[in-house]
Amino acid sequence: MKYQLIEMENEQVLAKGLCDRIGMVNSFAKQTRGADEPLIIDRGMKDHNDAITAVVELLLDQENGVIKDVREITAVGHRVVHGAEKFSDSMIIDDEVLQGIKDCISIAPLHNPPNIIGIEACMKLLPGTPNIAVFDTAFHQTMPKRAYIYALPYEYYEKNKIRKYGFHGTSHRYVATRAAEMLGRPLEELKIVTCHLGNGSSICAVDGGVSVDTSMGYTPLDGLMMGTRSGAIDPAVVTWLMDNKDLGSQEVNDLMNKKSGILGVSGVSSDFRDITDAMNSGNERARLGIEMFTYQVKKYIGQYAAAMGGVDAVVFTAGIGENVTHVRMGVVQGLEFLGVEVDAEKNKAMGQDIDISMPSAKVRTLVVATNEELAIARDTARLLN
Repeated sequence: MKYQLIEMENEQVLAKGLCDRIGMVNSFAKQTRGADEPLIIDRGMKDHNDAITAVVELLLDQENGVIKDVREITAVGHRVVHGAEKFSDSMIIDDEVLQGIKDCISIAPLHNPPNIIGIEACMKLLPGTPNIAVFDTAFHQTMPKRAYIYALPYEYYEKNKIRKYGFHGTSHRYVATRAAEMLGRPLEELKIVTCHLGNGSSICAVDGGVSVDTSMGYTPLDGLMMGTRSGAIDPAVVTWLMDNKDLGSQEVNDLMNKKSGILGVSGVSSDFRDITDAMNSGNERARLGIEMFTYQVKKYIGQYAAAMGGVDAVVFTAGIGENVTHVRMGVVQGLEFLGVEVDAEKNKAMGQDIDISMPSAKVRTLVVATNEELAIARDTARLLN
């Protein structure tokens, strides 16, 4: 669980931290204050309720904290993965909104329950402090029906809301807005393909500031191959696995979510740092995994340029997009026909906001460090005001 405490008057980060290995042995909390060295404490955290308690204690710590009283916290913004069709914008959490988030558990069983635990823990520890839900799916609620309806009998959409929802919306929205700032052009004039590439990856077509299509679907499993997720495959493979490998639905779900993707192809790791080392050591399956990944990202960029009738900028963000330079170069090679041209020297930059295009490029290629915490804080402040 990541967190930041932000003074919104000047958007200064007072403290930021991470609670890691929640529910596992050797769990710990880490907090950084300004330019200080990180404070790391071993802390047993069986669930996200314990993690929220640890965060509050760190923020209040007499020696290393940044506040003296929890009442100094004006509001808490929460990333909530799934809001389905119920929520097309961030919301101040009341009983009705909380119940709406709980109603989405059936389609986000891995993510919404810990989100709810975090919300309820904050309600308990910070009584009277407003809580705001910022939904990963909300940004994509602008997609037209032709983009989000599946070619199944229509009743499954009408009765069960089986459709594409998309995720990483907070990140896609933030980096598209930041890209417009970097280009010095109104977001409403731009056609942008945003590439959120990390252990979970998705591509989004942002036309005039709104999402018109995205690669993830009903769940975050669809679209690109990822660290451990298969991404899009022929649906008949699922029934073949069940019929021929005697796997139940949950076993197939675990196989595609936790044992596939770059891990499944390479047999090495889900971490692109490990995969890169293995590729450089001559591991051909690691090389194949990276080639598959860059090929799929390239295809989505072409698809979305066609869907929008053009593209003004391609944006790379998240752990891989910001830091794995050879993946970026592998993606853009072959996109010259669109007007994408990248400067190899500029492409060496990592973890910073930079235009890595050649001066002659008709389509700009940008690297933007995503900041979902700031985007959440901005939505929280907007709703309070």
